[in-house]
Amino acid sequence: MTDEQGVINELKEEIACLRARLNQLSTPLEGLLQLRGFRVYSMEPMEDLVLPSPDRIDDFYGMMKKYSFRLFLRDVIKRQSGFRKEDVTRYATAEVTEKYIRFLSDTGLILEQDGVFRLNSGDVSSFGDTLEWFVAEVLRREFHGEVLRGVKFRGKKSGGDYDILARVNGELLFMEVKSSPPRQVYESEVRAFWSRVYELSPDIAVFFMDTHLRMKDKLVPMFEDELKRRHETPPDVRRIEAELFGVEDRVFLVNSKPSVEDNIGKILSHYIRRRFQWKKTR
Repeated sequence: MTDEQGVINELKEEIACLRARLNQLSTPLEGLLQLRGFRVYSMEPMEDLVLPSPDRIDDFYGMMKKYSFRLFLRDVIKRQSGFRKEDVTRYATAEVTEKYIRFLSDTGLILEQDGVFRLNSGDVSSFGDTLEWFVAEVLRREFHGEVLRGVKFRGKKSGGDYDILARVNGELLFMEVKSSPPRQVYESEVRAFWSRVYELSPDIAVFFMDTHLRMKDKLVPMFEDELKRRHETPPDVRRIEAELFGVEDRVFLVNSKPSVEDNIGKILSHYIRRRFQWKKTR
């Protein structure tokens, strides 16, 4: 390691310590919610989670960073009562799929009998809760966030649950997490997202889709239509880069390409940087 790289690593460690210290000193997550008149009724549902034993959680988290593994696991859950290797080889090569099956077998998440595999965690309704768990872990591990998932409140007009609520850099972040492709997202879901945004008033809100498909074709028009419905002069849905779009630099629409952690990092960086703009000088 060069002296320069050593200095960089030391600076990264100091920044991580400062962020952790800031989180300790700032208002906790439930405090940020209570300041907005929200008190948690229930949270962290466990019944639909597909997770290994605690000693393999880090390995599972690492695998979940791979888009092809997430697509594979979604297929496994759809066919949880019984599937063969060829049934779940749609999104990766046969070799990679075999590696993924071996991993799930080694962690005890699937069982095999006569070449037929089944999920070893009882009935699971969808991949959604496991995806939310992963995104919550990204916020905890990569961005030092205090995070709650699957949060429900009583007596709120918007209803439903808030997929992810987090305190990051001392501010409140709300994230809606979708595992479906864009064609399976409906106007009612976009409307519910905006209702929660307006009622909660988070510092940052994100509509996240675990897809590598384009947001511009369907999701951006749906955002624009919903904003026209709510505002006489609606704010613009502006492309920030690639498939990351923003509304007034506080509400964001994004997919998972190139990765979940990269895109969350881009959103947080953009939000922080846009709050402090140098005035143009001659």
